Amino acid sequence: MAGKFQLKKGTSGKFHFNLVATNGQVIATSEAYESKASALKGIESVRKNAPEAELDDQTGS
Repeated sequence: MAGKFQLKKGTSGKFHFNLVATNGQVIATSEAYESKASALKGIESVRKNAPEAELDDQTGS
């Protein structure tokens, strides 16, 4: 089973999502979105763009 996105609404009324690994660990958290629709667009963006993401190693090693 692949990881999953968890969509949540915070006490501020804003929405955010977590990307959760198969072991239950949160591996990414989004920014806060004003609307649920915007948060869902954020999830779709991650789904679309993550496979193409490059590594920008700024550790200097």
